[in-house]
Amino acid sequence: MNKMEIREILNYLPHRFPFLLIDRVLAWDPGRNIVALKNVSINEPYFQGHFPGNPVLPGVMILESLAQAAAILSFLSLKRDSTQDLLYYFVGIDRARFKKPVVPGDQLRLDVTKTRQVRGFSKFLGVATVAEEVVAEADFLCTIKEE
Repeated sequence: MNKMEIREILNYLPHRFPFLLIDRVLAWDPGRNIVALKNVSINEPYFQGHFPGNPVLPGVMILESLAQAAAILSFLSLKRDSTQDLLYYFVGIDRARFKKPVVPGDQLRLDVTKTRQVRGFSKFLGVATVAEEVVAEADFLCTIKEE
């Protein structure tokens, strides 16, 4: 079983605080799927305004977390020594559904499966859970571009 801690994650994603949203990778199968974690902390800056007195993780941050997991999966699948000259972009999101609020203290499990690859674009199914309960899901499309 493959695992990845934060130091290695930093080698695959250009994101940094406050926009690095993957804390650990639990497992992956290159070209197929990845399981990652995002620990939700009250110290994250968006909780100051979303919503004061009732902090809820913005849905777009859940989608971005899923996309960052997909980026790691895609970069692992390339089998390159470095991803420094590559950027990963969201191209589209379909059928996004938010089923339950995510709050500080939750641990978001991100299950991302590659469903299709066509001409440089990858399609994924992402499912986010907290305590084995689905909180969000979406189909999304991403691409890799050289800088």
